[in-house]
Amino acid sequence: MKQDRPRVVVTRKLPDVIETRMMELFDVQLNLDDRPMSNGELVEAVKTTNVLVCTVTDRIDAALLSERGANLSLIANYGTGVDHIDIAYTRQHNIMVTNTPDVLTEDTADMTMAMLLAVPRRLTEGERRLRAGDWQGWAPTSMLGHRIYGKRLGIIGMGRIGTAVARRARGFGISIHYHNRHRVHSDTELELEATYWESLDQMLARMDMISVNCPHTPATYHLLSARRLKLLQPHCVIVNTSRGEVIDEIALTHMLIKNEIAGAGLDVFEHEPAINPKLLALNNVVLLPHMGSATYEGRVDMGEKVLINIKTFVDGHAPPDRVIGETS
Repeated sequence: MKQDRPRVVVTRKLPDVIETRMMELFDVQLNLDDRPMSNGELVEAVKTTNVLVCTVTDRIDAALLSERGANLSLIANYGTGVDHIDIAYTRQHNIMVTNTPDVLTEDTADMTMAMLLAVPRRLTEGERRLRAGDWQGWAPTSMLGHRIYGKRLGIIGMGRIGTAVARRARGFGISIHYHNRHRVHSDTELELEATYWESLDQMLARMDMISVNCPHTPATYHLLSARRLKLLQPHCVIVNTSRGEVIDEIALTHMLIKNEIAGAGLDVFEHEPAINPKLLALNNVVLLPHMGSATYEGRVDMGEKVLINIKTFVDGHAPPDRVIGETS
């Protein structure tokens, strides 16, 4: 593609510095209200634009893309995961898709580690009790949690984020185990003293904590099914900062209610922004509003990648972050 001022539609509010640069470079329609576009607005966008800058809150499926105009040639996703985009359709119809890998790794790993600490030590439960005026002072058996030092952590998805989580966890004296589509390089295993499990079932049955760090794809939908969740030990804690669809949320909620596992930290949900009210009523869960990557620095870095991908594409070159296969 070679064009001077391509038409770009941005579906959500981005950091000011990114929007300003976009206005300088392209013919841009911004979303100043920062509300998700309706399906009708998305249809109008794909009919009239050259480049669509979308986010995880936009459903870019075949039905929407079938309404596209002749000029839509690039979907520049503001985020790493592309499970909300029909990649098969875009490939079939020669629409390029880019994303923003790497820049969210450290922020998401930080949040994962925070919840691996918060759930066993009952941090949010204690904070709620204090705010409610229900604290009568220190007592030897009050608010007892569990230490994480010496525990075994099973990481599902040893990509960039999973590896960053492992590095943090090692600093807390945690033993690293992982399941992945492919075994990581032996140097990485040696550095992290990580144990590879080809069988996810076998790993789940032996861990004290589980961190979900794999992408949502058709192959990972309900990867942690009701059957697999039953393999977890009663003292196990599970943390998910990936995608809600990877876990059977109804089955997980049922087990948490019955104390069949010790607790969970969830930053993502299967039907977000809707949250299961039964989860909201539980004390043994830490619930966050999909904020694992929510740092100012990270959001700006994401925007800069979007800018580079669009500018490179417009100049007639292959964007650096073209989505070719499944992301991790």
